[in-house]
Amino acid sequence: MRRDNQSSVSEFLLLGLPIRPEQQGVFFALFLAMYLTTVLGNLLIILLIRLDSHLHTPMYFFLNHLALSDISLSSVTVPRMLMNMKTHHHSISYIGCILQVYFFILFACVDNLLLAVMAYDRYVAICHPLHYTTIMRGDLCLFLAAGCWLLSCAHGLLHTLLMVQLSFCEETTIPHFFCDLAAVIKASCSDASLHELVIFTEGGLFFIVPLSSIFGSYICMVVTILKVLSIKRISKALSTCGSHLVVVSLYYGTLAGVYFFSSSGTAQDKDAIASVMYMVVLTIIRAQSHETNGEDSSSSLDHTNCRRSPEDGESPSDSDVHL
Repeated sequence: MRRDNQSSVSEFLLLGLPIRPEQQGVFFALFLAMYLTTVLGNLLIILLIRLDSHLHTPMYFFLNHLALSDISLSSVTVPRMLMNMKTHHHSISYIGCILQVYFFILFACVDNLLLAVMAYDRYVAICHPLHYTTIMRGDLCLFLAAGCWLLSCAHGLLHTLLMVQLSFCEETTIPHFFCDLAAVIKASCSDASLHELVIFTEGGLFFIVPLSSIFGSYICMVVTILKVLSIKRISKALSTCGSHLVVVSLYYGTLAGVYFFSSSGTAQDKDAIASVMYMVVLTIIRAQSHETNGEDSSSSLDHTNCRRSPEDGESPSDSDVHL
C-alpha cells in the first residue's frame, strides 16, 4: 500500500463485528432494541430527577450526569454500527473518525470520573452521616461535576490532537466496529511509539487514580462499618453501595480487558465484542443498578438523618441537600 499523510486519507474501512452474514438481521434487531432501551431508560431517569424535587440531592445530581453520559457514549458508536450492519457500507470519513475518537474518549472518561465522585458521595454518607449536608454542598457538587466534564474534554482533546499527527496508508482498515483509539493507532503507517507511551501513562493515570479513590472510599467505609458491627448496619451499607460496586467492577473489568490485557491478531474479535458489551449491555445494567441503588441510598440516608438528636444542629427536614 502507498503511504499518504492524514490530509490525503479521506476515509477508513471498519471491519465491524465478527457476525455471519445470515445472522446480521438478528443481531441488528437485538442491538437496536438494546440501544433504544439504554436511551429511553436513561432519559426516563433524567426526566424523573428533573421533575421530582425530592430527587434534587447530590447522589441524583451525579446520577443525572451519568445517565446523560451513558446516552451520549452509546450514541457516539452504536447508531453508526447499526447503519453499517443495515447498509453493508463499512467506511467512515477521516473527519468522522476523528470526532468519534474524541467523543468516545470524552464520555468514557466522564463515566470513569463520575463513578469515583459517586463513591466519594457514598463514603461521606456512611463515614460522616451527621456532616453529610455540610460536606456535600451544592457548590461542591457543581464543582465536582464540572471538573469531571472539563478534565474529560482535555483528556479527549490531547489524544485526538496526537492522533491527527499520524500518517495513514490508502485503504486503511480498522479491525473494529468504530474508530477506537488503540485500533486507529495500530492501523497507522507512522511511528506511534509516542502515542502509545501517552496512552499507557496519561491514559493510565485516568484509569488508576479514579479506581484508587474508589478503593480508598470503600476501604474507609468497611473500616467504619466494622467499628460498630451489626447486621442492620451491614445490610444498609450493602443496599447503599452494592449496585455501585457491581457497576464499578463491570466497568473497570471491561476496560482492563479491552485496553490493558488484549493482544493483537486473534484477540481483535474479542476486543470488538467486549467493546459492544460495554457500550450496549453495560449501559443498561448501569441505568437499572444506579436507579435502584439511588432509591436505597436515599432512604438509608434519610433514615440516618432522621435519628439525629437536637444537639446535632440539624433538623430532619434538612436531611437532603437540594441542588
